[in-house]
Amino acid sequence: MAGRAAPTARRVRLGAELRKLRERAGLTTTQAADLLGTSAGQLSNMEVARFGVSAERVRVTAHTYSCTDQALIKALVEMTGERKRGWWEEYREILPPKLLDLAEIEHHGTGLRAAHSMHIPGLLQTVDHAREIYRQAVPEISPPEIEHRVSYRVKRQAVLYRDDPAPYRAVIHEAALRMRFGGPGIARAQLQHLLALSERSHVSIRVIPFSATYYPGSGQSVYYVEGPVPALDTAQLDQSHGPVFIDSEAQLAQYRMLLERLDAAALPAEESRDLVHAIAQEL
Repeated sequence: MAGRAAPTARRVRLGAELRKLRERAGLTTTQAADLLGTSAGQLSNMEVARFGVSAERVRVTAHTYSCTDQALIKALVEMTGERKRGWWEEYREILPPKLLDLAEIEHHGTGLRAAHSMHIPGLLQTVDHAREIYRQAVPEISPPEIEHRVSYRVKRQAVLYRDDPAPYRAVIHEAALRMRFGGPGIARAQLQHLLALSERSHVSIRVIPFSATYYPGSGQSVYYVEGPVPALDTAQLDQSHGPVFIDSEAQLAQYRMLLERLDAAALPAEESRDLVHAIAQEL
């Protein structure tokens, strides 16, 4: 098995899922290694993505751990076949690794969901709006890095425009729509961009208005990427030090529930478009 200096996000997740299967089977690393005919050190390296894992190794490992979830096993096997390096690799020495991981995760997502209270979701931002957001970052970001981050964000948005895009659903609080980053002109263009995107069949943009009497989650922003099976979903939270990824089953279930409740609090699609249009007209 060949080592990798910078394992991909999918490789890391694959190793983590194999570890979860071992733990569910009630096996220690040493016990599992004995059953698999390998060493505890090699098994540990596989679980932390220091080594690549073949499709056959995944099948054998799942069988050894008595995993009967065929959909999960198939999805894990498919994760071993990715060899092509994605566009995000050009930013490997420029931007924080977690940002690259985010691009990779959403590139392979089967569904994308976002809930934001004070900002427009990144995949829906215009170039000018994104640049203004980065200019106001704390600590400050240098002008060259701002441009790198803007170009990276624009390239991420390609997932909305490819031939067979994953469904994208966003719930945005009215407060985010009324923020005037960069001034009225940039804010108006951003809202018009949202209206244009909302016309795409795979994009749903819904708004929770100030008048809503129900707003679960206390304004927490969440980005949720659905995998081929629910066990391979990923929730991403924005923190001051960068994105944080969550993949434990209990927490994923919690964020799925939160997103469903936010959906219930939001206006229908047409009323949401009317509200976005009305706010744009005020600028």
